[in-house]
Amino acid sequence: MENNIIYGRNAVIEAIKAGTKIEKILIQQNIEGSGKKVFAMAKDAGIKVQSVDRKVLDRQSDGNVHQGVLAYIEEFEYADLDDLLKAAEESGESPFVVLLDGIEDPHNLGAIIRTAEASGVHGVIIPKNRAASVNATVMKSSAGAAAHLPVVRVTNLVAAMKELKDLGVWMYGLDMAGEPYREQNYSGGVGIVVGSEGKGLSHIVKNECDFLVSIAMRGKVNSLNASIAAAIVISEVSYGRE
Repeated sequence: MENNIIYGRNAVIEAIKAGTKIEKILIQQNIEGSGKKVFAMAKDAGIKVQSVDRKVLDRQSDGNVHQGVLAYIEEFEYADLDDLLKAAEESGESPFVVLLDGIEDPHNLGAIIRTAEASGVHGVIIPKNRAASVNATVMKSSAGAAAHLPVVRVTNLVAAMKELKDLGVWMYGLDMAGEPYREQNYSGGVGIVVGSEGKGLSHIVKNECDFLVSIAMRGKVNSLNASIAAAIVISEVSYGRE
């Protein structure tokens, strides 16, 4: 899917709310329900709206579930690390960040961004290479949260970890061999580091973590989807910071 297209009612609504630069919105003819809200919001924001047949939306979204709404946006604008730190400073809180080590599934990336935004995380950091980038699927999976949360894309994840550690952010890597996540003290700056879907944390990233934390598995399945595991630990940290 092209990076300059987002689809789905919630994703487009949140993009409008966030002030995302939208070139044009396509809306299915005779749309009902919240689709009318998209139309009204777009008009209020001065965004060009075009009414089209559903087949046009099916084609432009590659057959994905678009709910009758599709928007053409300027290429996703990634934040800088300074933007993330500024967000923490403006909130009056110590930095709370999520770092993703090679998450390749855009659905997982979108789900993690959604959880992070809902849990008060100040930003998500992803690597440029061998990892999913923010595209239409991510925007849809995040329910539009990617339009509100700083997402930083870096050339070297370990270098970003070092920079954050120098600023007092402790790195907690999710790893099956780690200590129980509920027994940790998440005071001060916190970075939750999540490994790839199949391989987990890379050796070099794992070595840069200050702590390794695990989630107890009591069933017959001995691992969790990356986005689910991230959600559990992110929620725990968020709860402890209230």
